[in-house]
Amino acid sequence: MEEPMSRHTTFGIGGPAECFITVDTPGQLAKIFVYLQRTGWDFFLLGNGSNLLVGDKGYRGVVIRLGEGFSRIRVQGERLTAGAGAPLGSAAKEALSAGLTGLEFASGIPGTVGGAVRMNAGAYGGEMSGVVETVDVMGMDGEILTLDNETMEFSYRSSAIKNRPYAVLSTTLRLKPGNREEIGERMRELARRRREKQPLEYPSAGSAFKRPQGHFAGKLIMDAGLGGYRCGGAQISEKHCGFIINRGNATAADVAQLIRETVATVQDKFGVTLEPEVIFLGDF
Repeated sequence: MEEPMSRHTTFGIGGPAECFITVDTPGQLAKIFVYLQRTGWDFFLLGNGSNLLVGDKGYRGVVIRLGEGFSRIRVQGERLTAGAGAPLGSAAKEALSAGLTGLEFASGIPGTVGGAVRMNAGAYGGEMSGVVETVDVMGMDGEILTLDNETMEFSYRSSAIKNRPYAVLSTTLRLKPGNREEIGERMRELARRRREKQPLEYPSAGSAFKRPQGHFAGKLIMDAGLGGYRCGGAQISEKHCGFIINRGNATAADVAQLIRETVATVQDKFGVTLEPEVIFLGDF
């Protein structure tokens, strides 16, 4: 049954997935992986859809969503273990409740733990690489491996598993004891900064571009005179030029065109190549 992917992306955009499956256990996921290997179907493992742009014509393949069974969070001492499907903000709140510091930066990131580990998500001076101890992953043969921080080979918005056929199942974070009041205040401060500086009132995929070495993507875009520039219903936010927002009727083609024009303009004016942080999936 085809499922509109606009229901599963923070852009609120996307045509139908040919097949959409929710799994709740590693055993179910292993069986699906074996089947996909045998049939050769394309597949995509979906997190919260917070950095995903699905084409207007949809995706001819299988979208796999991790269900409630992958959303559990538990704290033991200074370690927090979270399933790959758990919202990153929920993990940060659990750390706060346990009086553990180190995950405050993640409290407002609208992704899942699995997606955050895969892309080494970060904000306000913190990154997943600074708190990840181990990551449990599953290969296409259904085998489960445990990778440590060094094996993950974290780098800016990347990790060893980003371009490999592994699915994150869960991750254990090593945090530090802290003062709950101070942790809570830091999270509230970051939330205030996000509200003030980011266009949270519109659907978006967060930062649309990676940070170029020696530059800030949003400033380059602003200095190029592109603040407020639109393609159809997609617009570069005037509040934060690093964000592309859906004004309410944007198509995936609008967003893709706006990204292409932004990259071309910044390259022409400053000789800097912007790399999209947004993942493109399906037919546009």
